[in-house]
Amino acid sequence: MKTFNNEQILKLQTGVTDLLAAIGDDPDRSGVIETPERVVKAHAEIFAHTGETQFSDYKLFDTTQDADMVVVEGIPFYSMCEHHLLPFFGTVDVSYVPDGEIIGLSKVPRLVDWASRRPSVQENLTHLIADEMQRIVHPKGLAVNVTARHMCMEMRGINQPGTQTNTSIYRDLLKTDTFLRDSFARRVSQR
Repeated sequence: MKTFNNEQILKLQTGVTDLLAAIGDDPDRSGVIETPERVVKAHAEIFAHTGETQFSDYKLFDTTQDADMVVVEGIPFYSMCEHHLLPFFGTVDVSYVPDGEIIGLSKVPRLVDWASRRPSVQENLTHLIADEMQRIVHPKGLAVNVTARHMCMEMRGINQPGTQTNTSIYRDLLKTDTFLRDSFARRVSQR
């Protein structure tokens, strides 16, 4: 969890108080009197990895076994749209073809969590996960698929509840090998 210094805490609390007043609420109303403190605590968690440029919580293992693909699918995530500071959430599917090293399986969901705890857009989140997997594992092939619902589309704007957005990246063998690519695409579309 992110730790805010006293100046940041004061700015956030003042901002929340000002927001409540600006929308016509009474910041001293009993239901919202503690909201500024709650928002600071929530934002410390929601934006925990903002500003971090590389994922470091992983372990690699040597492997001599050939594997067509390693797939970790259905990884849940929650993030915040950088345009409206409203949530977007869904699942991430990651597949890679190892080239002598594999990453600990539990580290793939940790990478997704690390990447999603910052203001972003889905397209950039997809790229960040793929770029970090590429940097860490140096696979022969890589695919990342993100499926998400966006509250900026559901709660405001077009007001379309349940609409999903899908973004995918395919690299190297998972881009050029039709069998591997189709195999991954079938897996993620069957959920």
